[in-house]
Parts: sequence; structure tokens; C-alpha cells
Amino acid sequence: MTNTPSYPAYPSPPPAGPFPDPAPHPYHRLDRTTGRHRWWRPPAGTLLLAFAYFVILLVLLAFSYALGTALGAPELPDGGANLGPLGNTAMDLVAIATALPLVLLATLWPARRAAGTVTSVTGRLRIGWLGWCLLAGMPPLLLLTGISFFLPGGSDESDTFVGWRSFLAALAVLAVLVPLQAAAEEYVFRGWLLQAVGAFVRSPWLAVIPQAVLFAAAHGWGTRWGFLGLAVNGLVMGLLTIRTGGLEAAIVLHVLNNLLAFGVSAALVGGLSSDETAADAPWPLALTAMATDLLYAALVLWLARRREPQRLSTPRTPPARYGHATPTA
Repeated sequence: MTNTPSYPAYPSPPPAGPFPDPAPHPYHRLDRTTGRHRWWRPPAGTLLLAFAYFVILLVLLAFSYALGTALGAPELPDGGANLGPLGNTAMDLVAIATALPLVLLATLWPARRAAGTVTSVTGRLRIGWLGWCLLAGMPPLLLLTGISFFLPGGSDESDTFVGWRSFLAALAVLAVLVPLQAAAEEYVFRGWLLQAVGAFVRSPWLAVIPQAVLFAAAHGWGTRWGFLGLAVNGLVMGLLTIRTGGLEAAIVLHVLNNLLAFGVSAALVGGLSSDETAADAPWPLALTAMATDLLYAALVLWLARRREPQRLSTPRTPPARYGHATPTA
């Protein structure tokens, strides 16, 4: 029996197609990790996201109008139904919250990344780190609450308490919807927009500035100090997102701030009917809010040095080169 000589295996080139970047990347550069980045994907995703959100707003407006007609509610100037202060607030919060699933869908396509990559560098919401950020957020929240009562215009003797029944009912609704609304804004500004810009620039500062300005502008133009306070808030949350590798710290700060603001409004007669936002803040309140934002950032960074949350994407193994050999007989 003779042996057929075997032939050496020659390495073949890797299969055609995009390959992930094996190097670890910070949060704002995650679009570069898949190998599927194209210049048109972030702009296309942003346009599709805006269009889909506009369509959803029209659907919610039609739903509000139909519900109001069925209930015999009066009509608002924008064509929607006047469902009362709490009902109107709930509809507004739901409308904003719908942006969250749209961001996840835009991350899947056209960005062609795992939806979790808009949450953190680990591809998921880090519950443990979220809890530490919540702990860090309590002192600044209590400080902001206490100082607000001593600011000019912070306490008005003419303000009337709505009563415990109405207040607790409002708190129950706000406790469910405000976290969804605040998280949705974070996924849009510190998530999608931060990563869309970061796909083209390496500098964290260049990545966070556009979303911070847009975040402030989205709240409307009230006072110069109010706009500045929102812009600083956007910068702080954007930099914390990059530094800690995910949205958890930004979500906690946003949720706590909004729960405080909506909770105070819910306690007062006519408070939820007001159309004022953080953009309308006077300079003493805006400066106090900026100071507490910076205090929160310092506490989170202090915790990050000790808890060491993952801040870079997991290194990937580059594709292997495949070979073949003729078997021996």
C-alpha cells in the first residue's frame, strides 16, 4: 500500500466582508467597533429617527383628540384634548418616552450595531453601577432641594397645596412615567447623538458639545441663565457617559432632577399646568443647579475610581485566516 503525498496547506485570505475593529474604544466611538461604519449611516439614522418620532407624535395627537372627544373634554390650542393637568402631563411624558425604542431600532438599523451598544460599552444596562450612581445622586438632590427654598422666588406664600389625595395620585403617575421620559432623552442626546458625532471625531469634547447645545435648545429659549444651565448639564452628563462607559450616570441625574421638578409642580395648585421648563430658570436657580451637577459629577468620578466600571469596549479577536489541505490516503 502506497501513501499519497500530502500537500502543504496554504492560508487563504479571510472571507470578504466588514470585520470588527479589535481595539477597545470609548463609548462615543462604539460605531467604529463593528467594521460597518459608513459616513452616511449616522446622518441617515438621525433623519429616520426624527421622521419616525414626528409620525408617532401625530398618532398620539390623534389618540388624544379621540379620547378627549369620547370623554367630552375641551380642546387645547394645539388640537389635542384637555385631559386635565395630570392627564396632559402624562401624555407629554409618554410622547417623549416613545423616542427610546426608536433609538434602539435606529441602532440596529441603519447603524447596524447591537441595540445594547447605545446603553453602555458592555452592551447592557449595568444595574449595579446604576445603583451606585443613584447613591451618588442623593446628596446633590437634597442640597438642591434645600437651597431652592432660600433662593429669591423659591418659596411663594400664595402657593396652595393641592391636597394629599391629588398629590399622591400624581406622584404615582410621575414615578412610572418620569424615569421613562428622562431615560428616553438620555438615549437620544447622550446616546444616539453622542455616538453619531463620535463616529467622526475622537475628542470627547468635540463629541459632547453638539448634543449639549441641542439638548438645551430642545427645552426652548427662556432665560440666558436657564439655557446656560441646561448646556452645562448636557456637557456634564455627556462627559460622565464617556468617562464611565455608559448612560447610567446620566440617566440617574436626569431622573432625579425631573422627579424633583415634577414633584414640586404636582404639589401646588396649577403647578402641572405651567408650561415653564428648566430653560426659564432665573440665575440663582440656574447657578445652584450647575453647582449640584458638578458635585454629582465629582461624586460619580470618585466612585468610578473605586468601583472601576468598564469604560472601553471589549477587545475583539481579529478574523482568522483559513487554510485547507488535501487529505492523505
